[in-house]
Amino acid sequence: MQRIKCVISYDGTQFSGYQIQPNARTVQESVQDGLTKIHKGNKVVVHSSGRTDASVHAVGQVIHFDSPLAIPEERWPLALQAVTPDDIVIHSATYVSKDFHARYSAERKEYRYRILRRSERDVFRRHYTYHYPYPLDVEAMKKATDLLKGTHDFTSFCTPRTEVIDKVRTIYEVELYETEDELVMRFVGNGFLYNMVRILVGTLLEVGNKQRHPDDIKNILEAKRRESAGKTAPGQGLYLWRVEYNN
Repeated sequence: MQRIKCVISYDGTQFSGYQIQPNARTVQESVQDGLTKIHKGNKVVVHSSGRTDASVHAVGQVIHFDSPLAIPEERWPLALQAVTPDDIVIHSATYVSKDFHARYSAERKEYRYRILRRSERDVFRRHYTYHYPYPLDVEAMKKATDLLKGTHDFTSFCTPRTEVIDKVRTIYEVELYETEDELVMRFVGNGFLYNMVRILVGTLLEVGNKQRHPDDIKNILEAKRRESAGKTAPGQGLYLWRVEYNN
């Protein structure tokens, strides 16, 4: 039995999220169904670096699974791509040690959020950006991001439905940059809570449209109450961009 690590991308538009759930199309089930075909009907369980919600995309999601098949690692992407749907792409496959785990071995994760700032909607980007036609003070938003960096209890930026008890996380980088008619928010941290990035985005947008002051971030963190933060931004603008591991 060998452990295989894969890097995959997917368009989250037609998925009800990554994690398997009853009567819903998910990324995990699609990949596992493909692996079951490769393994002649034997079920193979896939583990990921983390789950993504409905309509959320991934550029560099990492998964792993165990297999008894002696397939050269360079052939795994072709084999798996042949049995997975077109809105999933298998970029690479690598044999790794048995102690590797896509989730628990991860050191850093990067998410990006795309905001379409033009006045008119773009029908071709409606599934891949959040259309926000209102004025934004981007400099105020950048000031607010400085207070998010570092190690904090992010309870206020997490949905109450989470079962996670320890809500302390470290954010290493927050970057806002503009590309033509889009504003992109980039977050890098050691891990993120359920809906954390989308709530961070929603709160920063409220700073940008003058509903909040940049310094309010400090009070929101100290409150440790979901009600203290802003709205949850829609899922279609969010991308799991990259997952990093030691070695």
